[in-house]
Amino acid sequence: MTRVLVFSTLFPNAAQPNHGVFVENRLRHTLDLGDLEAQVVAPVPFFPFRHSMFGRYATFAKVPSRESRHGTDIWHPRFAVIPKVGATFAPGLLYAAALAQVRRLMQQGMAFDVIDAHYFYPDGVAAARLGRTLGLPVVITGRGTDLTLIPESPGPRAQIQWAAAQASAMITVCEDLRLRLVELGAEEARTIVLRNGVDLSLFKTGDREAMRAKLGVKGFTLVSVGGLIPRKGHELVIESLVHSPDCSLLIAGGGPMRSELEATAARCGVTDRVRFLGELPHAELPDLYGAADVMVLASSREGWANVLLEAMACGTPVLASNVNGTSEVVQAPEAGLLLADRSAASIADALAQLRRNLPDRAATRRYAERFDWLPIARANKALLQAVAIAGYAGRRSNDILKHANRHLLAVS
Repeated sequence: MTRVLVFSTLFPNAAQPNHGVFVENRLRHTLDLGDLEAQVVAPVPFFPFRHSMFGRYATFAKVPSRESRHGTDIWHPRFAVIPKVGATFAPGLLYAAALAQVRRLMQQGMAFDVIDAHYFYPDGVAAARLGRTLGLPVVITGRGTDLTLIPESPGPRAQIQWAAAQASAMITVCEDLRLRLVELGAEEARTIVLRNGVDLSLFKTGDREAMRAKLGVKGFTLVSVGGLIPRKGHELVIESLVHSPDCSLLIAGGGPMRSELEATAARCGVTDRVRFLGELPHAELPDLYGAADVMVLASSREGWANVLLEAMACGTPVLASNVNGTSEVVQAPEAGLLLADRSAASIADALAQLRRNLPDRAATRRYAERFDWLPIARANKALLQAVAIAGYAGRRSNDILKHANRHLLAVS
């Protein structure tokens, strides 16, 4: 039995059920294969007040110190956040909080063979320090901004490079991110791609008319899913409606830009065709995708956009900006189209092109079925076990992946 310590600030909790759900999903499907057991340490920023006037900070206070999800125990130690200069000290603060928690677990009789860390900075850096202190090998997964944006700052960049040198193996969720990690100096022999999968039992086709009736959807409908933050590009999708007068738009997500996006809809004269749904539970997204005709993702950067596969699994084709890993997700006509550029006009043009030859929804679903979680879970299990076998002393061995190759090749 391989004993895994999963470490990341990106993990769902009772107060933030959608937060880092992609990390939980990979873990769940890996544990389903057996021969592994896991404990999750998912630190949360310290904040003392729960009143809603404090916004997202109040949410941190509502996270329990311990909980169980899908049969896995999760601990949420608190770590300090220092405004303005916090990024510099974040790895050390995370490390201190996690070390205290892990030592308590070890005193209770728990033991670990490998650390499975997610997000290179600050989480991966803190995990690498944990590995050195506890004598445990570490696997770090890079997922997006941690390799596309954060390394632009010299301090975090140097710490990411240090963590990469310490890790036994490194995972990225798309080839674009793997190349970026190698460019940062990571050894290519210890760096692999394990894309995200999609839960085909949750995201599936169904009674589309019932879904549309449930959401009050009529006519040709677009959906845009993601946080209401600048990089998601919801404003571009709203602006594109000017060029598509018979289309309406549903936006699912929460965040600080809602009033600004509402103002954009008013300025464009499309308020009556845009509906904000707020942040929806993950289990409600299949009905939303199923009710829509096309899913639009206009992000400025994405590691591996799970929403694209989720929509496709529900039979809904996509339009997506051609950034980072999206070209690895959208690879066939039945999947949808990549945008020529990231603009409202490009969205409108691509939508018109897609509508001229709209894919059969069953074909879109079949395309998504290529991205089942099972081969990913098998490869992840094989990798964690190989690293655990090699142990801490083998962390710089370039043949660390040999034991996992059979499964890794199946998803490469």
